[in-house]
Amino acid sequence: MVNFTVDEIRGLMDKKKNIRNMSVIAHVDHGKSTLTDSLVCKAGIIASQKAGEMRFTDTRKDEQERCITIKSTAISLFYELPAKDLEFIKQEREPNVSHFLINLIDSPGHVDFSSEVTAALRVTDGALVVVDCVSGVCVQTETVLRQAIAERIKPILFMNKMDRALLELQLQQEDLFQTFQRIVENVNVIIATYGDDSGPMGELQVDPTKGTVGFGAGLHGWAFTLKEFAEMYASKFKIEVSKLMKRLWGDNFFSPTEKKWSKSGGEGYVRGFCQFVLDPIFKVFRAIMDCKKDDYLQLLDKLNIKLSGEDKEKLEEGGKPLLKLVMKQWLPAGDVLLTMIAIHLPSPVVAQKYRAELLYEGPQDDEAFMGIKTCDATAPLMMYISKMVPTSDKGRFYAFGRVFSGIVQTGQKARIMGPNYVPGKKEDLYVKNIQRTILMMGRYTEPIEDVPCGNICGLVGVDQYLIKTGTITTFENAHNLRVMKFSVSPVVRVAVEPRNPADLPK
Repeated sequence: MVNFTVDEIRGLMDKKKNIRNMSVIAHVDHGKSTLTDSLVCKAGIIASQKAGEMRFTDTRKDEQERCITIKSTAISLFYELPAKDLEFIKQEREPNVSHFLINLIDSPGHVDFSSEVTAALRVTDGALVVVDCVSGVCVQTETVLRQAIAERIKPILFMNKMDRALLELQLQQEDLFQTFQRIVENVNVIIATYGDDSGPMGELQVDPTKGTVGFGAGLHGWAFTLKEFAEMYASKFKIEVSKLMKRLWGDNFFSPTEKKWSKSGGEGYVRGFCQFVLDPIFKVFRAIMDCKKDDYLQLLDKLNIKLSGEDKEKLEEGGKPLLKLVMKQWLPAGDVLLTMIAIHLPSPVVAQKYRAELLYEGPQDDEAFMGIKTCDATAPLMMYISKMVPTSDKGRFYAFGRVFSGIVQTGQKARIMGPNYVPGKKEDLYVKNIQRTILMMGRYTEPIEDVPCGNICGLVGVDQYLIKTGTITTFENAHNLRVMKFSVSPVVRVAVEPRNPADLPK
């Protein structure tokens, strides 16, 4: 079932330009966990039939029963980017390596679990912001996006639940375009309010013509960006993919009779996005949902979709099961999203350059700071523990965090510093051996010998010394990594008193 081994992942961990640490953030019930399933299924941990229903990252029993995510969960995914997509990557990448290691964290959307989101964001460099295209940008979308930008994390946008817009609301193509455009504008307004385009991260705004916006339906397992459609038409129009992408969004109208583009539109002119992107999708939906067998067989042939043995029976029935199957094969969500992540989100090498000053409390010229800034595996170890994850043993926890510089090894002696540690003093400081380093894989953990910087992992045997967060280092004069800013004030306050007044602290 699993398509890759721990050794393969360990090999990729050293190629840090090909690592992406990202989290999935969104308003509650906009479909984060369902979408995460498509990604996990692509990397081969869930059978593809179950993707979208399994909610692999909801590991706790209460999460599965209530169908909400409470804790943020991490998974490592292994993805090979097709050669044609490698040229779209603007940042540095490892020469001759097309494999990517994507560390994905699924985070909760409820405001009460906001501290979990903060912990997830601290250890990642990029965020996939999921918005339900029916309900649009909500309160919590704004909260998590604001948190992400404050932590200097680059956002990309995904509009989910397109199947609802088509099947339940029966929106017309132009209305759907306006809905999408409104969401993109709303997200960009939030980014502009809290972010700074002239800052060290460069431009943060999301833009469908650049490929930083995806559309689709997590439950049905299909998704696309304008790049996918531009590639389908590029050879027909004999035009570069990137140029065509610009035409497929905004006020660009095309007349099929005159074969001309125009900015203003007129009689016979149809908006590029509606004609070239939405129209084929609408046709497939309509043919299959109205059970017009001749129409959809012809469409499947055109789109080059071949259904295998078991699935052929669904061809006869039509309806939603067939629709899900066809769309999943035509526009597989896993491929599209992983490609989008690999192309547009920063690697640790890029991200730590501008995040180091936010992360480290100490002076900006000591070894630890330089190690974080350059993401250097030979520098002293600096690791941030963002939270504790309960294990199957009662009362024991894994410490979950990210290595920012150096290498963390099994059995290594390290300084474990709590959040109240002050350099030069002994309070909140323990010098202990790390018992084991492990890889977190959603519901499972895998033991691993050592983990270099730029990666996310778990440690065993640190839980006795840290309560929730802390820094682990081998550098004697290291300062702490900055404590997280939690954006929500406590919801509940409780006063407690001891049963026996003599037990009151003196």
